[in-house]
Amino acid sequence: MTRRSGHLHLGAFLYPTGHHIAAWRHPHAVADAGSNFAHYVQLAQAAEAAKFDLVFLADGSGTRGDDPQFLSRTAHSYVAQFEPLTLLSALAAVTQRIGLVGTASTSFNEPYHIARKFASLDHISGGRAGWNLVTSSSEHEARNFGFDEHLAHAHRYERADEFADVVTGLWDSWDEDAFERDKASGRYFDPDKRHVLNHRGAFFRVRGPLNVARAPQGHPVIVQAGSSEAGRALAARTAEVIFTAQQTLADAVAFYADVKGRMARYGRHPDALKIMPGVMPIVGRTEAEARAKFDALQALIDPAVGLAMVSALTGGFDLSPYPLDGPIPELPETNASKSRQTLMIELARRENLTIRELVRRIAGARGHWQLVGTPAQIADALEERFVNHGADGFNVMPALLPDSLDDFIELVLPELRRRGLFRSEYEGRTLRDHLGLDKPRSRHAGTAEEYAA
Repeated sequence: MTRRSGHLHLGAFLYPTGHHIAAWRHPHAVADAGSNFAHYVQLAQAAEAAKFDLVFLADGSGTRGDDPQFLSRTAHSYVAQFEPLTLLSALAAVTQRIGLVGTASTSFNEPYHIARKFASLDHISGGRAGWNLVTSSSEHEARNFGFDEHLAHAHRYERADEFADVVTGLWDSWDEDAFERDKASGRYFDPDKRHVLNHRGAFFRVRGPLNVARAPQGHPVIVQAGSSEAGRALAARTAEVIFTAQQTLADAVAFYADVKGRMARYGRHPDALKIMPGVMPIVGRTEAEARAKFDALQALIDPAVGLAMVSALTGGFDLSPYPLDGPIPELPETNASKSRQTLMIELARRENLTIRELVRRIAGARGHWQLVGTPAQIADALEERFVNHGADGFNVMPALLPDSLDDFIELVLPELRRRGLFRSEYEGRTLRDHLGLDKPRSRHAGTAEEYAA
């Protein structure tokens, strides 16, 4: 495969105080960031001024863990954080061009709700909305929705598959020009341009139509974050962006080829899907400065919090009974995130890490790619993955906010631009424009020309 050229895509993954598990304890952190709207405005506007493609918000519908003493020591359990759709709608009013992507689970929502909310966000933002389609993996979430335990992994993805079909069907409820709003004739819409879905499937019965006009982008951009076998299959059929995690170039190239290689069976071109792995860059003007920033965060890790995080990422199995200076034990297959469990175990085995060493290794990026170095070193690593078909871009995960985002903008982006790898100005107004994605044609369209972007 030839080395590629062109521009890479960048998302700013905003996690309240930053992605490092101890970021909230840093002197520069905004301690109440999760419920501080001014903080998010500052971050979103900084990312937009830097010409990022999008900002991204993760989500979970419950706290992780039952021990109040443990929960009181961690800010990484979706405690005291805004609901993403509410926050993104507010950010739409204080930004103009940057994409707005939020997570909403197919496990604990209904398709009509999701279709309506993201279509509304697309209208409010002028065509900048994206839905991160996930299947929840936490039993703590399940217990907030009437379940004693979480749905089985395969069952979750079967539901998600149908869920995506219903949502996109609802987004096609109205033709582009359905709403005449003709005061003289008294005709508000053309009944022939209204389409009733009448979906009846294994999981959902949804009549429709959606009570929101067709979105400016046709459909908000669909993002997906699962990397298991079921997740890859769903992404190849439905996703337009994948947020994923790979530790090595070889793994990234293999994942990229695998998922894009599946798309032809669904009649899709590989360019219709952008693969954007997560990366946590800690940047300094010198290697020593970068290392000092990283070490300052590492020194703040609460051992109990770090161990609990590794336990969660390796499948939700309690590792506290095992020796910290021993290896990760053999673990049964999880019903939580299968791809993240696999990644954690492979990392520990490949680098011969003890449990203690694994805690410190992943405390920042939770299994995502972690880079510590100078602007040139960070740019070298990103460029290598991009030109070798391991990524179409990256979901940047600042370790500490706002400092790490500011560092990336000030130090790394000029180096990427010098190499011709990143834009200096936006070339369009919608998230699809930024990502180079076609506007989807309605399934009810008579001609391609009717629904040209």
